[in-house]
Amino acid sequence: MSSLKEVAELAGVSEATASRALRDISHVKRETRSAVRAAAKELGYGPYAIDPDFDSVPAKVNAIGVIAPFLNRWYFSHAIAGAEQTLRSAGLNLLLYNFDQVRGREKLFKAELKQSRVVALLIVSVPPTEEEFQAVLNLDIPLSLIGVTHEGQSSVSIDDVAGGKTATQHLINQGHRKIGLITGPRNNPFNFAVSNNRRNGYLEALAENGIAFNPDHEVIGDFTLATGLHAMNTLLARKDRPTAVFCESDEMAIGAIHSIRKHGLRVPEDISVVGFDDYEMSEYADLTTIRQAVGQLGELAAYQILEKLKKPNTVSRQITLPTKLIVRGSTRKLETEID
Repeated sequence: MSSLKEVAELAGVSEATASRALRDISHVKRETRSAVRAAAKELGYGPYAIDPDFDSVPAKVNAIGVIAPFLNRWYFSHAIAGAEQTLRSAGLNLLLYNFDQVRGREKLFKAELKQSRVVALLIVSVPPTEEEFQAVLNLDIPLSLIGVTHEGQSSVSIDDVAGGKTATQHLINQGHRKIGLITGPRNNPFNFAVSNNRRNGYLEALAENGIAFNPDHEVIGDFTLATGLHAMNTLLARKDRPTAVFCESDEMAIGAIHSIRKHGLRVPEDISVVGFDDYEMSEYADLTTIRQAVGQLGELAAYQILEKLKKPNTVSRQITLPTKLIVRGSTRKLETEID
């Protein structure tokens, strides 16, 4: 099958110009557009591969593309909802692109986006590779990142390192020295940085307080209630169990609490637990956690898109929203310090 690069070469234009001409989302001279369409028809590229008589491109769609690996997980659904409310109020719709496998990700960045006609793009918590990022830049449309950053591009995120450090320091301030860690996957196909960043905050807090890291106090989960439960089961089965646990998400923390109680132990009397997110169920679980305003991340990213649509030369900004420690009943101060 022919590529966009081959179409551009035959038409005598750049790949970016060919992409804009076929998607009809940016001003392109009529003769240039005709040349690109003719090249695409000759090579059987895109819709021309299916219908050789296809000689017109639908008008620009009034939609913002949203790239996210998951739609049904708390963080992603709330970030997208925050963006969607803001964009709908401006008369724009969302076109969702999601993938759950690496192959789907490759197809999206290498082919699907080049044929899309969205007017701007939001990327949620997926750090693009340099190749992917260049593919996005070639679209020549406004871009904003949620939960990740890239030099020179608009983004809205939090400081996950600082959040992890605050959570761990809270437990240290309560007198805990044996502090467990339930992480998200550190080596994952989507290159998520969140888990490593929160873990780095945990390690920084331990180091600054002269506490040695114990590898036996760390178990890997996957940001779900079930993996939090299984990870806590593992920690409780080890010889030197922790007196407190920092879980990198609230769902894992609630799973950990369930495990602790199933083992006949109490929270926080026997083990203190801190989560991260402050999602809806955290208050009902009486969970101490690090609050992040996920809906606001999406909302501000949407405003960045709207600003660039109105004024294309707007300078890109990287916004970092603060997190906040929310103390509830899942943590307590130790009466005596445990070595």
